[in-house]
Amino acid sequence: MQIRILKPGLHTTIQDLGRTQYLSQAVPISGALDPLSARIANLALGNPETTAVLEFSYANASFSCLTDILIAYAGGGAVLMASGEKLPSRRAIFLPAGTVVSLVHNDNGVRTYLSIAGGWDVPQVLGSRSTYLPAAFGGYEGRLLKKDDLLSSSNTCTSATLRMLHELRGESVRSTSWGISDRFLKPGEKNTLRVFPGREINWFEANSIVSLFAEPFRMDLRSNRMGMALKGPQMKRKVREELLSTAVCPGTIQVTGNGEMILLMADCQTTGGYPRIAHVAMADLPLCAQLKPHDQICFHLIDLKEAEDLYTEQEEELKRLVRAIHTKI
Repeated sequence: MQIRILKPGLHTTIQDLGRTQYLSQAVPISGALDPLSARIANLALGNPETTAVLEFSYANASFSCLTDILIAYAGGGAVLMASGEKLPSRRAIFLPAGTVVSLVHNDNGVRTYLSIAGGWDVPQVLGSRSTYLPAAFGGYEGRLLKKDDLLSSSNTCTSATLRMLHELRGESVRSTSWGISDRFLKPGEKNTLRVFPGREINWFEANSIVSLFAEPFRMDLRSNRMGMALKGPQMKRKVREELLSTAVCPGTIQVTGNGEMILLMADCQTTGGYPRIAHVAMADLPLCAQLKPHDQICFHLIDLKEAEDLYTEQEEELKRLVRAIHTKI
């Protein structure tokens, strides 16, 4: 199965669930900013959850099908259209050769994930197919996709995927009669992020800590896959000592020297010297990936045990979803 990129869009890369085995060598995790949507897109096709997907930021992208293909997509950044018709999300879709697919703006989020039967065929680098742009490795030649790039699927389709392909193959666009409910993409309230205290939260004045959980913040334009700047009340320090570089990871909220906060994302560095005031619960990281510049957010304080329970509950629900899908197909 093969497609040609006609319009790459603002920021399109190949991602999977990232590389976690090389943090000690200062290699970031990378991977899908919204891993939940990426996993849903794969599950709808019967792919393993770790299979490589395309990550589109916003819309204004398009591709043509050079062969018959079987795809699925999830995430709030765009709606896929073909021949003037909206393609249903979170379900397997057969597209005959010659079909042109466009991504049209959707107000629900920023990022959209496109899976293909068998996954996108790019080499593994350090155990992952994810693109890490700052070092130009992984994904498709370590870069953003551009016009006329040819992308092919691997030949490692599961038996479930092959059954769907056999069922849907034909002369026109067709999709399965079943799909995955969007409730699986809503781990919490869209504009409320659940966080637990960071190691250095007591370095800050009491009024700042109160503001962190009582006042709204806005996503700044200065945001990318490495981190998202937050505009809001200034976090004032009462401890003036400097922090030695220490471990950080996606979800860590650091406070810069001028009191502004940065929410670290998938391509973030592995260590940092700014104090860590809080950390977003892993279950809510997918919500961060779908926040647009100027979106307003609030932080809700939980403890570490609650964060662990939220993640465990989310994983158990996904396991139940996998069992249900296998029963269906």
